[in-house]
Order: sequence, then C-alpha cells, then structure tokens
Amino acid sequence: MSNVPALRLAFYGDDFTGSTDALEFLCRAGLKTRLFLDPPTPEQLKSYPDLQAYGVAGLTRSMSPEAMEATLHPAFMQMKATGARHIHYKVCSTFDSSPTIGSIGRAIDTASKIFHQPSIPLLVAAPALGRYCVFGNLFARMGIGSAGEIYRLDRHPSMSKHPVTPADESDLHLHLAKQTKLSIRLLSILQLEQSLSEKKSYLQQQSGVVLIDALYTSQLSGVGALLDELANDEQLFSVGSSGIEMALGQYWRETGALPASPQWNDPGPASPLLVLAGSCSPVTAAQINRAEKAGFALFHVNENTDAACRTLNNGQSVIIHTGGHERTNAELIPAEQTGTSLGHTGRELVAKTAVKRIVVAGGDTSSYAARAMGIHAVEMIAPLVMGAPLCRATAPGSPLDGKEVNFKGGQVGDENYFIILEKGKL
Repeated sequence: MSNVPALRLAFYGDDFTGSTDALEFLCRAGLKTRLFLDPPTPEQLKSYPDLQAYGVAGLTRSMSPEAMEATLHPAFMQMKATGARHIHYKVCSTFDSSPTIGSIGRAIDTASKIFHQPSIPLLVAAPALGRYCVFGNLFARMGIGSAGEIYRLDRHPSMSKHPVTPADESDLHLHLAKQTKLSIRLLSILQLEQSLSEKKSYLQQQSGVVLIDALYTSQLSGVGALLDELANDEQLFSVGSSGIEMALGQYWRETGALPASPQWNDPGPASPLLVLAGSCSPVTAAQINRAEKAGFALFHVNENTDAACRTLNNGQSVIIHTGGHERTNAELIPAEQTGTSLGHTGRELVAKTAVKRIVVAGGDTSSYAARAMGIHAVEMIAPLVMGAPLCRATAPGSPLDGKEVNFKGGQVGDENYFIILEKGKL
C-alpha cells in the first residue's frame, strides 16, 4: 500500500470498550493513534499523515466463528497491506470467548493463514488492569481501577457468571484448546528471566501459539523487547489484551524511540451526564446503584424518552439501562439488539438536549451502540479511569459529532465511576 504513513502498530479489537483500552495505552506512551469503527481505507490513512498507530473497534466478541472468519480475513489482509510493524488482535483481558461465540481460536486460525511466522505470541496479562497470568493460569481483580480482591478466573464472582461466555477454566491452555487445533506452548514466568536471545530462540523454535506469562508491570518492558525483536525479522502478528500495547509502549519509551509522554488537559465537569448501560456485571450494578443515590435518574431503555429528555434538560444526569444490572432475563437479549437499542436512544437524547459527555457501559453491547449513534472514529482527549479513556467522537451527520464519549467494560472502575465521569476528575 503506497503513500501510507509508517505505522508502528495496527490493532483489531473484538469490541469497542477493549479497543479504547488499547487506544489509551498507545496514547499514554506517546504514539499518535486513532480508533476507527471499520478498517480504514488507504485514503483515510493518508488524511492522517502523522499517524503512528491505529485501531479498529470490531464486533467479533459477539460473533459466531464463521462470521468472525468472514469479518477478520479481509480486515487482517488490509492491515497487513499497511506495512505496520505490529499487527495485533486485541481481546479482553479476561479472555472472554468460547468455541461458539467470540472464538479467539478462530481469530488465530484465520490469522495463521495470512501471517506466516514460526509462532504466534499471546499475551493476556495486563498487570496495570489487575490481570495476571502465572504458569498459564489467569487471575483477575474484581473491578479495573479499583482495589477489589483478586480471583482465579473460574472463581471470579463476575466472569464465572458472564451471561454469554462464563469463565469455567482459568488455565488458558485448556480454554484455548477448545477453540483451535494449533499447539499451545508457554513462555513461563520463570523463562521471563532469560536473556532476550534465549526467549526469541524459544519462540522461533515453536509452532502454533505461545502464551506469555506476566505478573508485574515491570516485566512488560522485556516482553515488549521480545515482540519488537521478533518484528525485526518480519511483520509480527500477536494476540492478547492491551498488555501488548503496554509492553511495546513501555519498551519504546525506555529505549528513547518515542518522545516525552503527552500532557493531557483537565476535561472538567460535564453535567448532565448521559449513561447508556447494557452491562450485566455486578461491578456496573454497584456503579448504577451508587450513582442513583448521588442523584442520577434511572430509565429503562424501553420507556418513552420524553421523561429522560426533560430530566437532562433540567440538568440532572441520566442512566438509560436494560435491566441487566438487576440480573433479570434482560441479560439474555442478544448484544446486537441491546446495544443498538441503547445507541438509538442515546442518539435521540443527545439531539434533543445539551448533553456533551456520554458514557456507554458494557463490552458486548458497546460496539453496536457506537454504530447506532453514528460514530465513525474516536480519539483520546484525556485519561480518567485506567482502561477507559475519555474520547472525542467523529460522527458526521450525527448529533454525536464532536461530543465527548467514554466506553467502559463491565469490569471497569469502582462504585464511583459514573460520578467521576460527571465531575471529570478522580
């Protein structure tokens, strides 16, 4: 692909909230990055001559394996053609997937037909987000950006009860083996202490997938060095959480490959705040309950919007919800239906009110909500809670154009999350 700016990294996210997570860590590292909802054309990329990385916020987390392959094959081909040094398939740090929905194995199988490399690195750990992988087993803190307790994934109070892809196995070897026939090896927490050449040699001698352990943020720089060294031989495809972006960003910063970290302006308060909540997570449930006690008004997505509109115009923050936080049968409604309904409601309310900041809560529903609101792309404008940056939307022809948007996964934040977003500060 000629006349496309030199790119360090291009990633495809399996949902919107996870994609903004990866966007945040690239921007924090100092890379000029933009997140699109569809793979950008060469012409679109040329219009951003200083772009160093980009992402695509996809829908594959809620797709069947067949639909995933039909979507990802052309997307990976297009990303490969950009010449980006690193191509990353970004998944949730709790490895949300199954053989029938959001299959990470099928994504890897699809990529293996396009990127011909000895092995495919897989890094799920993201210590800054409370996600740890030790001897192939995944552990997760209850709530990103909180002080919640750490659980083995299959005993996690939220993830073990996920309505679509409940975590019944913490051993990622066993979890992934249900989704792909490729061999799965491990670069263990002990092997991280080896020299760079030893680790590189190990990965080059393997075939299939190599899962990389990590427990501490300080270990990610070495992982980043390993990934970048592998990319010296050929364009490198990898799979994992935003730990990939953290690892590479940390390594590039430490080696002086990137300028000083950017300074972010204080976003300030934005009241009234509009929240669109499709999450069924108990973390989000606690956040909704706390916000209601602080004066937020709650409305079900199926209610007439007139009352919500009047409430917003009176200066009171509003949460539009699906009932999922109450653990009703609303959590069984398909993500596409839930997210699209929330997005249409949000678009209508933004058009009729002075709302300038919108929060979408729910990983499975977020991508559909963003599309229903007419969003084409977002760029980060400020960090607030780790893993969920505040962004500005590009949405031509939509009332969301130029608005501040925040997309958070169900596990992100402590109980004051929506209050923090309303005030614009921790």
